Amino acid sequence: MPLMTIPQSELELVHRFTPGTGANGRTTLLLLHGTGGDENDLVPLGESLLPGAAILSPRGAVSERGAPRFFKRLAEGVFDLEDLALRTQQLIRFVNGAISTYHIDSSRLIAVGFSNGANIAASVLLTGPRLFSHAILFRAMVPFEPKTPAALGGTPVLLSSGEWDPIATPDQARRLQSLLTAADAVTTINFFNAGHELTNDDVLDAAHWIAATVT
Repeated sequence: MPLMTIPQSELELVHRFTPGTGANGRTTLLLLHGTGGDENDLVPLGESLLPGAAILSPRGAVSERGAPRFFKRLAEGVFDLEDLALRTQQLIRFVNGAISTYHIDSSRLIAVGFSNGANIAASVLLTGPRLFSHAILFRAMVPFEPKTPAALGGTPVLLSSGEWDPIATPDQARRLQSLLTAADAVTTINFFNAGHELTNDDVLDAAHWIAATVT
């Protein structure tokens, strides 16, 4: 079935969904785009990571000079924490609604986020609900410092980072790994010879991680 863009509704966010097919059909990839992307942006990435998986791809509801984002920022690398908290809850509601609407198997729901999308996925993880079965965070930063660790119960998380990333720096990635580990996530962090952009090595590594981790 071709992907269809679904207007904003009771699920709050404009999004695309397609059911899975074949051996990977029970798994759903929640695709969370970076700044300036939309619900179409990461679909080819999702198809490369796990062919046949269902795709759930929302569009961020915040506009930064016309560029969609999942939450506001005050400057490069400076997040609006009040808006982040509100938008994190919005994404949680969206995903829970989509699970019910599309009959998604929540035990096989993998969040795949890039940049701003990875940051809001990390915010969901650090906030505490075990919403994702797995998470892949490409070029993620620390969205906020939780006062108390969440209880993620061994959720596998892959952090895919660039050695020369001037935005989501290696120090940011390592700090995020520490926070997720403290929340009882099972974390893997890999660094690639790259900046903020994704590389083929990122994609191949993440595909191998899915194959080894999702059973």
